[in-house]
Amino acid sequence: MVMQSEHARSYYAATAGQMPDYPCLGEELVVDVCVIGGGFTGVNTALELAGRGLSVVLLEGRRIGWGASGRNGGQLIRGIGHAVDGFARYVGNDGVRYLEQAGIESVAVVRERIEANNIDCDLRWGFCELANTAAQFAAFADEQRWLGDIGYGHETRIVGPGQMHEVVASDQYAGGFIDMGSGHLHPLRLVLAEARLAQAQGVRIFENSPALEIIHGSTVQVRCAGGTVRAGHLVLGCNAHLDDLEPRLTGKVLPAGSYIITTEPLSREVAQSLIPLDLALCDQKVGLDYYRLTADRRLLFGGACHYSGKDPADIGAYMRPKMLKVFPQLANVKLDYQWGGMIGITANRFPQVGRLSQHPNVYYAQGYSGHGVNVTHWTAKLLAEAIHAGHSHGFDVFSKVPHMTFPGGKALRSPLLALGMAWYRLKEILG
Repeated sequence: MVMQSEHARSYYAATAGQMPDYPCLGEELVVDVCVIGGGFTGVNTALELAGRGLSVVLLEGRRIGWGASGRNGGQLIRGIGHAVDGFARYVGNDGVRYLEQAGIESVAVVRERIEANNIDCDLRWGFCELANTAAQFAAFADEQRWLGDIGYGHETRIVGPGQMHEVVASDQYAGGFIDMGSGHLHPLRLVLAEARLAQAQGVRIFENSPALEIIHGSTVQVRCAGGTVRAGHLVLGCNAHLDDLEPRLTGKVLPAGSYIITTEPLSREVAQSLIPLDLALCDQKVGLDYYRLTADRRLLFGGACHYSGKDPADIGAYMRPKMLKVFPQLANVKLDYQWGGMIGITANRFPQVGRLSQHPNVYYAQGYSGHGVNVTHWTAKLLAEAIHAGHSHGFDVFSKVPHMTFPGGKALRSPLLALGMAWYRLKEILG
């Protein structure tokens, strides 16, 4: 199989500006920490480690931001995943409160990184969670009450079904919940800027340098085609693209395809009529829709999570009807970009953070299940704390949550999950 190393032909790649080329690894290096993976997890972990004075090499098999970090929906939404109170039996009530706060504070980490370094990534604030049913709409009152109880410092507002056209020009929804503490951005610009910050802190970055073999020991050796990195600690931040590099982790994350289309630029009037408050929006279907306006007034529309491992033959033809179901008024609008990518899904929809029990100097974070923009930045801090100080309360809380391996082995786990998700979609359709 030929490995495609260039960025997907996405709206993000077309508007990212200058993308620096980092060299391939071509020598033998010895450092404190080797990080594998050039997405948000790896780049931010390297940046956090370097800021604590450790020497770091970052290895990326393709290009920085090549995977989900550089081609996702760009939604920066509070939260870690599904309701974390279900993990109380593992982490206790104090642990649940920590996880709830982490879901909020992780957004602040991204905000501070962008503002402190004047990163141009089209950051705008405002998100609306969309209810597909009356029951989902009714649950927004509890969500707003909970945010008030914990002292959430941002405006929230429930939007009833009769006022939804103030938020989105669609008749599909039973109501909405606006959160002005979440927002949207250009993810590829962000991760590229963070890589430049890491390099400025002394991180040595190598692209097109896939790790071929890990040799464990008190000093970990990571072998690439052109050289080897020896390090006291190793961080695996490969997520959906871990493949067979570490079999003990591969089966715990299922790569799932998600797809995005982007229209031609819309007039100011049309764009404002579609999403008057310029919010990011996401519904609650099993195969959810998420969408927003870009800085140059295109509609960026994504969703349709696929577990089969096979991409649609024509992403535009596959996604356009989904967009038109929400916005039939765009029937004559042209699509300029269409692309897909793999996100890492876990069985419990909670990110996996920990270290290998057999090799305690090997750390990992993966499986963000759609919340990667903020949670990657949080887990990067936890990994750096644990490696630098030898202890991190947050790392310990995350690592207490157990994670199952998807059944069926490499050949069957995706088809089995695709069958299961098809059942949930059928239940959703039947009501």
